[in-house]
Amino acid sequence: QLFLHSVFGYRGIVLFPWQARLYDRDVASPVTEKSENVTGHGSKEVKGKTHTYYQVLIDARDCPHISQRSQTEAVTFLANHDDSRALYAIPGLDYVSHEDILPYSSTDQVPIQHELFERFLMYDQTKVPPFVARDTLCAWQEKNHPWLELSDVHRETTENIRVTVIPFYMGMREAQNSHVYWWRYCIRLENLDSEVVQLRERHWRIFSLSGTLETVRGRGVVGREPVLSKEQPAFQYSSHVSLQASSGHMWGTFRFERPDGSHFDVRIPPFSLESNKDEKTPPSGLHW
Repeated sequence: QLFLHSVFGYRGIVLFPWQARLYDRDVASPVTEKSENVTGHGSKEVKGKTHTYYQVLIDARDCPHISQRSQTEAVTFLANHDDSRALYAIPGLDYVSHEDILPYSSTDQVPIQHELFERFLMYDQTKVPPFVARDTLCAWQEKNHPWLELSDVHRETTENIRVTVIPFYMGMREAQNSHVYWWRYCIRLENLDSEVVQLRERHWRIFSLSGTLETVRGRGVVGREPVLSKEQPAFQYSSHVSLQASSGHMWGTFRFERPDGSHFDVRIPPFSLESNKDEKTPPSGLHW
């Protein structure tokens, strides 16, 4: 199905859905006892609710126009050779929540410009919507399911700034006689207020099951210090983390600046880094 992204405004097409568990700390269960939490962060018991997300292709013509509000999304994989830490990416592939979808129709047989569009989909005027998955899409999805699958989504709002985190397990590599586990995480920042704010700093805490606790501080995110305004209320980016253990936790804060120069900290909801330890096959990417 063709759609417009209600936040970023790009044209896209849905490839297939994922059923995720959404842990929304803004609607935490009303319990009085403090829940056990590895991070020691917060005291809310958060129950996951099923929520639909979609794997989508982004129209390449719209990518230049969304670059100020988002990295043009890509799904990154570990390279196939075991001795390499290199990443490769499939650009213009995004995960979109059900509420961000605005359906639209087009009479064009190739309405989305993306190098994978005609490899993955074919036009069939007897169908509604008139696009059908090719065998290549079904095979690619089946083969790469462990590395594409979106399972948990974490959300929390502080002072009208909503932070959404989606972690993805990427795989394990052997390095210097030890195992290194990799994750990608996608973060969206949304300003739910009319006041203009600017992201200035990030402060991460990364706990590994091996017992290490790492602190990471820095200016901005991905080399940017995005401004969130009423006209452009959201910013989205992806990053990566590796641990020498099969699981861990991350949490932290983003520091924002108001127009008067004052600062405030926005909580990043704590999230687990879990590995699919049984998966031995590296992702196949786009090898046809």
